[in-house]
Amino acid sequence: MKALERFLRYVKIETTSSETSGTSPSSEKEFELARLLRDELSSLGLVDVFLDEHCYVYATIPASAGYEDAPVYGLIAHMDTSPAVSGANVDPQIVRYEGGDIRLLSGEVIAEASYPFLKEYAGRELIVTDGTTLLGADDKAGVAEIVSAAEYLLAHPELPHGKIAIAFTPDEEIGEGVDHFDLARFGADFAYTVDGGALGELEYENFNAASALVSIRGLNIHPGSAKNKMKNAALLAAELISRLPAAETPAHTEGYEGFYHVAQISGDESAAQVMMIVRDHDRTKFEARKAFLTNLTDYLNTVWGEGTFTLTLRDSYYNMKEMIEPHLHLIDRAKAALEGEGLAVKICPIRGGTDGARLSYMGLPCPNLCTGGENYHSIHEFISADALETMTRVLVRLLKIQ
Repeated sequence: MKALERFLRYVKIETTSSETSGTSPSSEKEFELARLLRDELSSLGLVDVFLDEHCYVYATIPASAGYEDAPVYGLIAHMDTSPAVSGANVDPQIVRYEGGDIRLLSGEVIAEASYPFLKEYAGRELIVTDGTTLLGADDKAGVAEIVSAAEYLLAHPELPHGKIAIAFTPDEEIGEGVDHFDLARFGADFAYTVDGGALGELEYENFNAASALVSIRGLNIHPGSAKNKMKNAALLAAELISRLPAAETPAHTEGYEGFYHVAQISGDESAAQVMMIVRDHDRTKFEARKAFLTNLTDYLNTVWGEGTFTLTLRDSYYNMKEMIEPHLHLIDRAKAALEGEGLAVKICPIRGGTDGARLSYMGLPCPNLCTGGENYHSIHEFISADALETMTRVLVRLLKIQ
């Protein structure tokens, strides 16, 4: 079965993860795809296929004869899709793109003016949404490419390889993708997440990340008699936000530039909350950003009274670069595989994080490979049909012993 056929089947299964359920997996819907993959991997001839109670799928391709002592490489992709956009009733469409704008079934337009890189896809078949949901290339493209590469290797025993470990995870999109990952069961020495963007991209740097919650305690009183008495928590939230560096937001940064991102504001005169995320590739600058928020809330408490502002900081993940640099053969190996399929390699920093970042700090060095998708977490998401097959071949090259 081609990767394209698999992908079209996978994206129609709703696997939206939930930020509020408090369960693992966060949505029972994720099990539907997990069970399908468990059965598919078993039917292809992989061994030690296992689906656990937290919705992690594990499987192994045994080493070729004579290569049992070779290092064990693994491939990982996540099954869930982002809760930011609906993943229910996904209706993928295949269009032949000849340039210009793409009008989706809903009337929504993927405009070339908004996405200048579209012109690079002229003459290719693109899989797009119907304009009402995301597509799910993040990361069902990675899942389809891994399964197809496994099928190819098993069908071609003449290609030598060591033991290969495969895993599919839930809840990556809500930052919980490896909370219950069983490293011992997975059994790899090194691994790659297949969870990136455009063809040719290879990533082994990501943000250091933290969440920041500021709780604000106000004092409400009838506005007719509020002078010198009311302490409006909603206005205090606005004051906090106004003191953040205006140019250091996601809308004004790129590349290695870090930011403060106000993700949610809630409240009234009596109480308010500001939820933020803090990001920076440089660990020293990351720590300085957290210190800035600490100093800012401390200062505002001197102005408005102790206990008015309460800051809760929680680190989410760290830059994997520190863990990958002692193992740069992983990058050389991936570059050779990508270039072997005629792709121009672009090593770029991830302006986010992946399961690979956390796994690298758990002792499994794990850089990130592209899948070929574009515009993730959006009704404008798409992937080219040929990218799915190209990345399948890249993974085969990556895993076979030269």
